[in-house]
Amino acid sequence: MKIENLKEPKPAVKKRKKTAVDYAIEFAVKVVITIGVIAILLIFVIGIHVNHSNSSYPMIKDGDLVVVWKIGEAANGEEVAYKSDGQIRFGRVVAKGGDVIDIRESYITVNDYGVTEDVVYPTSSEGSAIEFPYTVPEGSLFILNDFREDTNDSRSFGGVALTEVEGKVIFLLRRRGI
Repeated sequence: MKIENLKEPKPAVKKRKKTAVDYAIEFAVKVVITIGVIAILLIFVIGIHVNHSNSSYPMIKDGDLVVVWKIGEAANGEEVAYKSDGQIRFGRVVAKGGDVIDIRESYITVNDYGVTEDVVYPTSSEGSAIEFPYTVPEGSLFILNDFREDTNDSRSFGGVALTEVEGKVIFLLRRRGI
């Protein structure tokens, strides 16, 4: 038996050994990519804040670490982070642009329907800088503190522009009283 067209085996290509410089460059590239991904997440997707007030007590307490989701719009009843007077504040969305909100005798109505909440927060219009009924401007949210005795919320400054809303609260870590 004759075997034709037999090719000679190719000599094995020797791989160059990695040097310390190669490993250092590889490590540096991985670190840069990781930092880039984390930066993109922190700028566009999530936000991390520390609460410095009791305006959202009992849900968010003073000193809690709060993580917010920046993608999408918050629905009524959700807790959000927003900017006001250069500070990050937390509050609950009660109404959206175009809705008419009214507060009478500790009762909230939106578009003439009562607002249902998991926990009933007695809400007063006393100390409000705005007149009720109030029509929320388009592109804004009406946000109330969970601790409703603190009127430093939409009752004082009206609707909060959507551009000032950081995102909805998705996670919090208790840093005090553990």
